[in-house]
Amino acid sequence: MSLRIGSLCTGYGGLDMAVQNVMGGTPAWVSDNDPGASRILAHHYPDVPNLGDLTAVDWRQVEPVDVVCGGYPCQPFSSAGKRKGVFDDRHIWPHIAHALGVLRPRYAVFENVAGHLSLGFATVLADLAALGFDARWACVRASDVGAPHQRNRLFVVATAADAADLGHERRGPARLRRAGSTDHRPAAADADLVVPRDDGELPAGRHALRERVRDDAPRCGTPAPADTHRIGRGADQPDLWAGQPDADWGSYRPAVDRWEAVLGRPAPRPTDPLGRLSPPFVEWLMGLPEGHVTDVPGLSRNAQLKALGNGVVPQQAAAALHALMHPGEAVAAA
Repeated sequence: MSLRIGSLCTGYGGLDMAVQNVMGGTPAWVSDNDPGASRILAHHYPDVPNLGDLTAVDWRQVEPVDVVCGGYPCQPFSSAGKRKGVFDDRHIWPHIAHALGVLRPRYAVFENVAGHLSLGFATVLADLAALGFDARWACVRASDVGAPHQRNRLFVVATAADAADLGHERRGPARLRRAGSTDHRPAAADADLVVPRDDGELPAGRHALRERVRDDAPRCGTPAPADTHRIGRGADQPDLWAGQPDADWGSYRPAVDRWEAVLGRPAPRPTDPLGRLSPPFVEWLMGLPEGHVTDVPGLSRNAQLKALGNGVVPQQAAAALHALMHPGEAVAAA
């Protein structure tokens, strides 16, 4: 039987793509109250209900699911903000914990900025343990799967300790583990999503856990157009930005080539005719199918960039899931 997936803070659905790729399953419902994200979700999932603002949902009235996933707001923890943590008005983890307590899914999968490790994450782990979940976590960079940017992110996989038919023995009290603290080796990633390291292994354990990382790119908010001149030779030479094989990317050429090979399509032009950051280029950087965000009818350029800036690189998330789940668990879950 196919797993049912419930998605919180869904955005354009990047984390959902990874969950479906690794674990299988189909979306039962999504939850996002941002107008742009809601338009994207309605376009791609017209038959899937959007619950809207998760802080106002009566979870007793929501269809139970096997998997709850979400990239909850990063602003309270990001180095790009004031890092107020649990004292930030945008801190909605308590509402998510409440939802988990009511829904009792078999799995919970979350993503946030790496800075969350040093601010507010202990509360998340304590809540997961109190709810009866075994939690494992690791930081994986987008560059670890071939992307031309780092975007270091924290990923968490929590398994209900009392869930049946999970493909491994039941456990007693919930336990908390970092990736690498088990003898299990990570499962191999799907070749169409992930470019492995030279040694053939996905980043895991102490090599993927970085306590004092900087947030290399904002997960929340719109990417700054002012940064576009730092890529390639600059917007003052537009003929060199055509995204063709002979385009001059300077020292970034190997990184661009690598991601082009992973995605199977050339890099789009990074700037529009006005010299502004091009949404199709950001969409390409995020590893999304062409037009996933930019072909959504009625979505403004600013709304496209906001959604893309808040999103998850699906290939990166899939690599994290492969590294965090027990061997055979993904197959058993699907």
